[in-house]
Amino acid sequence: MSDPFILGVNYWPRRKAMTWWSNFEAGEVREEFAILCDLGLNVARIFLLWDDFQPTPDTVSPTALDDLSTVCDIAAENGLKLDVTFFTGHMSGPNWSPRWLLDADAPPQSPHVRQIVSQGKVVSGSYRNPFTDPQALDAERLLLTTVVQRLKDHPALWMWNLGNEPDLFAQPPDAATGRAWVREMTQLIKSLDPTHPVTCGLHIASLLEDNGLRVSDVYGETDVAVMHSYPMYLSWSRSPLDPDLVPFTCALTSALCGKPTLMEEFGGCTAPPGEPSQVWEWTAYGKPRTQFMASEDDLARYLADVLPRLVEVGATGAMVWCFADYARELWDMPPCKESKHERFFGLVRPDGSIKPHAEVLKAFAATRPTVQLATRRVALDVTPDEYYRSPADHAVRLYQSFLNE
Repeated sequence: MSDPFILGVNYWPRRKAMTWWSNFEAGEVREEFAILCDLGLNVARIFLLWDDFQPTPDTVSPTALDDLSTVCDIAAENGLKLDVTFFTGHMSGPNWSPRWLLDADAPPQSPHVRQIVSQGKVVSGSYRNPFTDPQALDAERLLLTTVVQRLKDHPALWMWNLGNEPDLFAQPPDAATGRAWVREMTQLIKSLDPTHPVTCGLHIASLLEDNGLRVSDVYGETDVAVMHSYPMYLSWSRSPLDPDLVPFTCALTSALCGKPTLMEEFGGCTAPPGEPSQVWEWTAYGKPRTQFMASEDDLARYLADVLPRLVEVGATGAMVWCFADYARELWDMPPCKESKHERFFGLVRPDGSIKPHAEVLKAFAATRPTVQLATRRVALDVTPDEYYRSPADHAVRLYQSFLNE
């Protein structure tokens, strides 16, 4: 019997965004998880904002732990499973650093750092590297141990996740260090909880550059392979809503690591209701920004095209970014102030009404899809080591072959 094809969403509350844990309301979560249940979704990915959960390197916030337990209880009430993501970290543009990791004299830890937020405020300077800094590594072990021991037997727990696109927060000095870090943290979790799978939330950058977190290495250590990808951010996609790009990145990940892949993050930002697809231009983080904004109907058609294609490549599931558009009162705060497009990625609007692509997801869920053996694959003609000598060139070349099959 085939396993169910996972359908889920990445979750931040629409009226709180990243201030969720510091301003927690159980009633809000209960209301919003009920919407997910009504859509037929079975997994929510939640993010443990590192600064909120670990205000000092040698403590874990008891309040945040209790609130996390409450979220788990509400998920169980709604038949939802949780993908629990540690060390967040990078999120929606800014990097949210624990206050104790900040170091004005530290060099930038990733070429992709745009803005640093700590204790809810934009800060200057930098922070130490969490892959190599001894204090950070001890703190990571403490957070994993504390949370896993607390929740490992909870019925809502589905999967542990070591990060959200961690290369955007910091990069290991080399691939060997990245793999060793994933191995240690995965084995620590498995020593405490041998039942639930472990992953690490890599995105397409780990297919396009050798950033110290190669998919072949990382998913050689974890139980589950995942990928995050969006054609609207890639110059070589055929269009901002190219329906083959997301399935291709799943197939390429599987070809490199030898495991079926979960599309843990995909989707798009939408133009105002009733407006056509359009391109926005503004200044973000001091640089010009150009962003495609899909009409609500165009994004719905895109999802309807992508979902069956993910089944064809043998993906284990699809999780949309993200639950909701953010309420207007959040627009002058990180991440919404600079990353204006991040205001409009939701399945639901700020008033709770459902967008057309949520209806597509609901209809697909009603068909009770199952995981299938791949009928479309990437024919990898180089070793992973050879691939990472020129990853972007190989990815583009292999995409053309994938399209021409």
